[in-house]
Amino acid sequence: MDKPRIPVLVAATDAAAARPAPGRLSALMLEHGSMQLRWYAPRGEDAQVPHDQDEIYVVAAGTGWFRRGDERVAFAPGDALFVRAGEPHRFEDFSPGFATWVVFYGPRGGEGLGEHPGEASRAGSSGRGE
Repeated sequence: MDKPRIPVLVAATDAAAARPAPGRLSALMLEHGSMQLRWYAPRGEDAQVPHDQDEIYVVAAGTGWFRRGDERVAFAPGDALFVRAGEPHRFEDFSPGFATWVVFYGPRGGEGLGEHPGEASRAGSSGRGE
């Protein structure tokens, strides 16, 4: 049995032209197992709600602020942001043209707290928090 073909490249230009399915805020660009790669480009206000999977954002364009619970950090292109399943979060005060890749992965409810040694950030702080 042949496996479904998964693209090796998903171009940002293709993602920017994609439209979300009805009822969704982001466009699905790739799916494999529990992982979904999406393109999210809100305009004006970020209306998302907590999700049932862990997620990583990789900012493609624009700047602004990201709020996760009580934390608020500045972001710029190339930055990666992590959110556990069920955590309230949103983008705030973002520039026109802001867009980000979103990777949803793992089981519903997330991969759990404290299951992995060194779970705390290994990257340190950029000093851009508020």
